[in-house]
Amino acid sequence: MKHITAFALYLVFLPFFVPSMGVAQERPPSPVRYTEAKEHEVRRAIQLPGSVEAKTSSLVASEVEGLVVDLVAHEGQAVRKGQPLVGLRKDHLELELEAGKAELREADARLKQAKRNLDRSQELFDSKVLSSEQLDDSRYESDAWQGKVDQLSSDIARLELDISRSTVRAPFSGIVVAERTDLGQWVGKGQPVLELMSLYELEVRVEVPERHFRELTAGATTQVSFEALPGYEVEGQVVAIIPRANPQARTFPVKVKITNKEARIGVGMLAKVSLPAGESYRATVIPKDAVLTRGDQRFVYRLNGDSTVDMVPVKTGARVGQWVEIQGTFEPGTKVITRGNERLRPGQKVQGEYLEYALP
Repeated sequence: MKHITAFALYLVFLPFFVPSMGVAQERPPSPVRYTEAKEHEVRRAIQLPGSVEAKTSSLVASEVEGLVVDLVAHEGQAVRKGQPLVGLRKDHLELELEAGKAELREADARLKQAKRNLDRSQELFDSKVLSSEQLDDSRYESDAWQGKVDQLSSDIARLELDISRSTVRAPFSGIVVAERTDLGQWVGKGQPVLELMSLYELEVRVEVPERHFRELTAGATTQVSFEALPGYEVEGQVVAIIPRANPQARTFPVKVKITNKEARIGVGMLAKVSLPAGESYRATVIPKDAVLTRGDQRFVYRLNGDSTVDMVPVKTGARVGQWVEIQGTFEPGTKVITRGNERLRPGQKVQGEYLEYALP
């Protein structure tokens, strides 16, 4: 009887538990930021292959001759500007420096004595006790010791400079790409000790067909992608348009500067550069932050009136600063998710907050 009573109580209270369980399982809306698609003037772009080059590359040489006693930096190592790279033997220079300083102390003492003698000689000359020839002798002695002090000071400065130069330092921040010396090797003045390359700022060299030459503009913003890095893009800037064509291919070299902040781009990589060229036209644009890439596919999360999102495949076109052209997908005013879109799924409820993007 007790078991029947307990079961009856369970049936009575079951309706109260079931709704509360459902509420507990319901996920709250995900917070996101969104903006609206806009109409803006853009220029057509041409896609051209290019090759990544180092903007700064140097054979770092020794400014003094000497025996290599320390190899601080090695191939593949990142170094900062001013960091020691190679150390040369310098104990003989340090001995010369100590000897020179001792000579300088003696010469300085002699100079002070000569100046005191000159002052006394001048007083005796003014009192007509000393002849002009004797006064000149005192002056010549003082000048001679002054010259000796100046010479020794110059020698000491040179030795101190040679000692500091015995440590070869990085002239800029970069990567050691080749070692040109080894421990125990004698290097001469001006002889390379290693090769250093800067990877923070790179250049992409593009060969532009002559029919597009007049459409190029120095300072134009470009988009650069890489064959070895699918889905990875960086913004570039046209820094040089060389007005001399390759006589065989009839193409003009163009240099595009890019920043390698994440150190993912290597020198020699194949690149694809999107260069603005041709006439401008009106198009629908959205912020680049709204475009997600998975493999070769690109898509955008669209915010609907019921606070749900749809995942919409898109094709992009010309770039305009932080904005990108969307070809035939959205009308101006369409709301697109720009923050928090990486964690969304189609049909998900969201809580959106408007985020303003300035048009260029």
